[in-house]
Amino acid sequence: MASVDEVDQYLTEFKLKMSVWDVLFLHRDKNIQTLSDLEITPRDRKEVLNSLEPTDYSEGPLEDNMMSGADLWVFGRTIRSAEVYIKITVGNPNLSVICISFHVAEHPMSYPLKSVL
Repeated sequence: MASVDEVDQYLTEFKLKMSVWDVLFLHRDKNIQTLSDLEITPRDRKEVLNSLEPTDYSEGPLEDNMMSGADLWVFGRTIRSAEVYIKITVGNPNLSVICISFHVAEHPMSYPLKSVL
């Protein structure tokens, strides 16, 4: 589990890089279905990423062996009464950050920093 400071530092880095290089959303079926089901626009989705807080932290850093090699972090946010699973990475240098998952959670999520903050 990451500390509050580590999560805060990661989110600061992620948001700063996203403001410069933008974000690449993977177009997986369940990600697209969530946008439709929850009536979220792509712009809304990006705003959710930009508003993530340490209390939204669920897991990470997790090793990534498939995408960029940069660590993966998992966050959750309740949107229109649905818990949404969000997996992100800062990706490679000089390229967009990546949102791998943005879909309704398939299992209950834990938020270890909510009790700390």
